[in-house]
Amino acid sequence: MSTLSWVRGVNGTLGWVAPKLVASKMRLAFMTPREHLPRDWELPLLARSERITLRFGLSALRWGQGPAVLLMHGWEGRPTQFASLIDALVGAGYSVVALDGPAHGRSPGHEANVMLFARAMLEAAAELPPLRAVIGHSMGGASAMLAVQLGLRTETLVSIAAPARILGVLRGFARYVRLPPKARSVFIRQVEQDVGMRAAAMDVAHYQLDMPGLIVHAEDDNFVPVKESELIHDAWFDSRLLRLKEGGHQRVLADPRVIEGVLTLLAGRSLQARQSA
Repeated sequence: MSTLSWVRGVNGTLGWVAPKLVASKMRLAFMTPREHLPRDWELPLLARSERITLRFGLSALRWGQGPAVLLMHGWEGRPTQFASLIDALVGAGYSVVALDGPAHGRSPGHEANVMLFARAMLEAAAELPPLRAVIGHSMGGASAMLAVQLGLRTETLVSIAAPARILGVLRGFARYVRLPPKARSVFIRQVEQDVGMRAAAMDVAHYQLDMPGLIVHAEDDNFVPVKESELIHDAWFDSRLLRLKEGGHQRVLADPRVIEGVLTLLAGRSLQARQSA
């Protein structure tokens, strides 16, 4: 029997009689990331990076010189997963800072969530020059949009393979691990207590996104449904939706059309700034 099958079996039985206990264990599993080492293709970029430490021990990698671009990876992700995009940005004259999210890489912590990621971006931005762009992948994209609601300032914003609704993410995880209804409700309440905000409030339908943006999603993404990108696009007036047939959840980061879209967004914003000066 696989570990997942065993967990589902326990949850499906014990979850009816001890919902708080089961929910607490699943909350811990949901918020505790595993470490995944860089792949071979990421190592050359890693070797060219500068490791920097920001406030509260937050760790990041930096490349290049020029206007600042801030990157945030997804759950159990790494800065160097953006390798192709980082190379293109540096080549186009930008300075790139890619964070290790809380409890990821060399950043401190044992647990992480969308709010901790968002606050990490705010802390990083406080020590960086004005941001030309913020780019987030998966949970990093959801965190970037949340961070803007908390006061993060950036000229442009890019969301790649991100969910539109955190409540949907929580419900999806609860179904995946087969939590019964009572345990599922307790699990969501426990996560909300840790995050400090109701899950239903972390929904782009309630957000104010008033900067130019790019939303990217692949139709064959098996982790975050492509329909989430349409919800983000509907809520974000000044955004372009780049929907790709293929790219999955991770490979999309290296797609030439995504890189072109990001550079076009940044170049257009730069031209607009010069014209209004």
